[in-house]
Amino acid sequence: MNKALAVVCVAGLWCACQSPKAEKEPGSISDDSLFTLVQHRTFQYFWDGAEPTSGAACERIHLDNDYPDHDQSVVTSGGTGFGIMAILVGIERGFITRAQGVERLTKLTQWLSKADRFHGAWPHWMYGETGKVKPFSKNDDGGDLVETAFLVQGLLCARQYFQDGNAEEKSLAQKIDTLWREVEWDWYRNGNKNVLYWHWSPEKQWAMNFPLEGYNECLITYVLAAASPTHGIPPEVYHQGWARKGAIRNDSTHQQYGLHLALKHNGAPQYGGPLFWSHYSFLGLDPRKLKDAYADYWQHNVNHTLINYRYCVENPLQYKGYGPSSWGLTAGYSVKFYAAHSPQEDKGVISPTAALSSFPYTPSESRAAMRYFYDSLETPIFDKYGFYDGYSEHFAWHKPWYLAIDQGPIVVMMENHRSGLLWKLFMSCPEVQQGLTKLGFSY
Repeated sequence: MNKALAVVCVAGLWCACQSPKAEKEPGSISDDSLFTLVQHRTFQYFWDGAEPTSGAACERIHLDNDYPDHDQSVVTSGGTGFGIMAILVGIERGFITRAQGVERLTKLTQWLSKADRFHGAWPHWMYGETGKVKPFSKNDDGGDLVETAFLVQGLLCARQYFQDGNAEEKSLAQKIDTLWREVEWDWYRNGNKNVLYWHWSPEKQWAMNFPLEGYNECLITYVLAAASPTHGIPPEVYHQGWARKGAIRNDSTHQQYGLHLALKHNGAPQYGGPLFWSHYSFLGLDPRKLKDAYADYWQHNVNHTLINYRYCVENPLQYKGYGPSSWGLTAGYSVKFYAAHSPQEDKGVISPTAALSSFPYTPSESRAAMRYFYDSLETPIFDKYGFYDGYSEHFAWHKPWYLAIDQGPIVVMMENHRSGLLWKLFMSCPEVQQGLTKLGFSY
């Protein structure tokens, strides 16, 4: 099981925030206005909801003050990367000014430069006041290469956005470039093995023993490792490690709902994994023309999303509330706190991020879900930071709870559907282009 699926009952940050009761904007609202409203509210998670000392993204926020511990300063490195991209959207959409964005990101990059790093990689969780690592688990108290990749993906988008700006913006871009160059991707080969490893700790060393083998959400890690101008990896690390010497290909002719997945999803051979597997690596990495020896990534991601959608429409477990306008299974909050929702692990809980972050792949189906979440649920779930992380009509369950790693992709992928902003920025990085070419991608 990949680590992102193991974010179970470990408490991160539980921010005590005051919020009005979930409610809709008064009167009718057009699709376009609702689209912008959803982006704006969700963006606020990373703006008003950011940890104040660092400017980084809170691991989670609970508006009802219902949390198992009182540690309110833990931030997440991957969610912060998503938040950086959300801030760029905020500038483009006029939610904040460009100067405000520069000020916040300058503060954040200065904090990141002083925070704990392990051969250049940040840990999964850090304390916002100090930048010190908060262990994610017993042996996970050091560098987290995948979360670092999600963070760097966002940082590089910001570098490209500001690199030709005024003196302050150019200085920010240079700070980001330095942080990027300091990540020792090659160290995480664990002694020059032809595979990357997720974790390393100065105390526990390689005790987590988690090689990154596909397919899951981690493709971006190999792309960035190949792209690094200072600590790059050779192509065989990708082809022998991630691609399992070609075994990542799903050569079976089996189809689900008439659709075929070109790649074998780890632990999810029938329907594919949770939908975040088609989101996290592709917030910046543009899948529209992306192909390599193993897959056409646009077709793969579209098929993955449609399989998830059609499963919810079929609703084989007969959960109340599933249907053409109420769909989307991915990792997130659940009736029993947290679950890696997917067709293989269907708990009767819909995660709004699953459908909303899929707008580029399934625009009509995602629009219908957006309208349903906003217009039709008997109990409203739209609040201070957008839609709650999950709900179940079957179990009459919802909580005013949010997760950074679920909120960020909503803002970013909705914008990619709208303008392609983050795809254009990330793919404009010359190092990324060189890394993709090195690994045999066309794009």
